[in-house]
Amino acid sequence: MEENQAQIKELIAKGETSLGIEFGSTRIKAVLIDNEFGTVASGSFEWENDLENGFWTYNLVDIVTGLQTAYSEMKQNVERDYGITIRTIGSVGVSAMMHGYMAFDKTGELLVPFRTWRNSTTTVAAKELTDLFHFNIPERWSIAHLYQAILNEEKHLPRIDVITTLSGFIHWLLTGEKVIGIGDASGMFPIDKSTKDYNQPMMELFNKKIDSKQYPWQLNDILPNVLNGGEEAGKLTQVGAEILDKSKNLQPGIPFCPPEGDAGTGMVATNSVRKRTGNVSVGTSVFAMIVMENELENVYPEIDMVTTPSGSPVAMVHANNCSSDLNAWIGLFREFYEAMGQTVDTDQLFEVMLGEVMKADPDGGGLLSYGYLSGENITGIEKGRPLFVRSPESNFNLANFMRTHLFTAFGALKIGMDILTKEEKVSIDSILAHGGLFKTPLVGQKIVSAAMNVPVSVMETAGDGGAWGVAILASYMRNRQQNESLEEFLDGKVFKNASAKEIYPDGIDVEGFEKFMERYKKGLAIEEAAVDNFKE
Repeated sequence: MEENQAQIKELIAKGETSLGIEFGSTRIKAVLIDNEFGTVASGSFEWENDLENGFWTYNLVDIVTGLQTAYSEMKQNVERDYGITIRTIGSVGVSAMMHGYMAFDKTGELLVPFRTWRNSTTTVAAKELTDLFHFNIPERWSIAHLYQAILNEEKHLPRIDVITTLSGFIHWLLTGEKVIGIGDASGMFPIDKSTKDYNQPMMELFNKKIDSKQYPWQLNDILPNVLNGGEEAGKLTQVGAEILDKSKNLQPGIPFCPPEGDAGTGMVATNSVRKRTGNVSVGTSVFAMIVMENELENVYPEIDMVTTPSGSPVAMVHANNCSSDLNAWIGLFREFYEAMGQTVDTDQLFEVMLGEVMKADPDGGGLLSYGYLSGENITGIEKGRPLFVRSPESNFNLANFMRTHLFTAFGALKIGMDILTKEEKVSIDSILAHGGLFKTPLVGQKIVSAAMNVPVSVMETAGDGGAWGVAILASYMRNRQQNESLEEFLDGKVFKNASAKEIYPDGIDVEGFEKFMERYKKGLAIEEAAVDNFKE
């Protein structure tokens, strides 16, 4: 143990480490890894989005404070465990929630509050652009937010110098470089798979469409430059070092990999960048990423076409809502437990409550739930209305209650996945799952396998998720051999000895989920009525 600590201390001193920082929807996490890709130390900062003036947002103060807090906690853990202060790092990568809209002027001033992926305020813009490009433009994408602002004639538009994502902003803050990784870029504007850059014909169509506005910019002027995984994307500046490390121990000059979206880092963290593989990422939202062999035959509003961090085409099914309502219900049970004068560990509470799922009727006993804290694009629901419904004939017990809420967390996702597998006949060999839900053994994994009807694996690194994934991308940039692909690096080095627990779909669970989905689709009329008639 002491020998291992001494080795890691030496690696830290020499800067033979990689740091990944990811801005998730509820947590900012910093993960430092060694040259064998093991986690050396981590730190985090809990945060929540706010609904301000009709937009879901995070404020700049929390963004910077969260960055500093997560880094500081990681740094302190290194000092505690290894007796050394971090002064340099081999490479750094930044990742964040994809999509959204951050617009800045020439002075670097944020022109409007950060508009996150969670907003469903761009319906008109997304549809017009989808028709213009003959390519699905989701409501979350940066170009949809920009065009909706144009349709709304917002006053900030003439002042725009650059628009970027959250990961692009953090990277710019620390390095001074206005660049973006191709995976995150593919959530801003469509990517041409042959050039691995923004689609130029579509860009020309957009510029022509807004020409009459006479803005002092064209789209190609204000988008960040696209970089591929493995390329260097700048170095930590003196100003960036002082922002990241308030103690001012960290030295400038550390190389950064391209900033990426959480979809891409999730693919890396689960070794899901090869064709016919995929991953599902579970949190406030849920998305599945399937690396494609061929292009889709049709355009579907439920399916985004994005890329891996190395530019391979990916079909992405993204649902705005996943675990938030489930977490809220478990919080309610915690309150009951505490009202009884008891205390309970959070992990134990989740394990007990989710364990009830295994005792439930296959379809959830006729119960129905929608965990829509925000609008849901896949089902066409414009606003959030969490809802639980049952009939007198339903089998209302704790097991079915929990199974229903776990089913519904993946309900919207399943609608999109069924298009891929049943209509487009996309072949999927395996899915790897990651996110906090999978810390509870087997249950979430079993339900996802039933929803997708494919084998689902969870790796031991699932808990570190995208922060570990972007640390791997940073390590890949620094340590890869000439012409070594990301797939080869992951297979041959990172996951060479990785162990994963795989579950095959249970026929009874698959049938039960299908029965629940029939109820889910029919019940959407109830959810629509709640939106129309239950006002804030």
